[in-house]
Amino acid sequence: MNDTLTSSEITISDKAAAQILKIMQENSISEGSGLRVGVKGGGCSGLSYTMNFDNGPKEVDTVIEQKGVRLFVDPKSLFYLMGTELDFSDGLNGKGFTFDNPNASKTCGCGQSFGV
Repeated sequence: MNDTLTSSEITISDKAAAQILKIMQENSISEGSGLRVGVKGGGCSGLSYTMNFDNGPKEVDTVIEQKGVRLFVDPKSLFYLMGTELDFSDGLNGKGFTFDNPNASKTCGCGQSFGV
């Protein structure tokens, strides 16, 4: 497993961290677990974001710990997510997690897919 990072390769906003911790508590997800974030082919702009809870990191994952949250990111996804901020929006335009990705040259209307 790669070293745990505390750098700003991927950052988590205060709102996103609070929401992730709330979901983990409501679903009795163990403390050693974390949120796996990634990128996969597909979506209207070519690549789409993925998020799911995982019991622990895989051997090749980078682990990022911020604000009480552990993120697990595979090497391919980390390449596309460098500098990204994971945020949470609960405004009038919709509720959910958002990715502010400086690497995206185009995004779709839903914000869940992007192109580079």
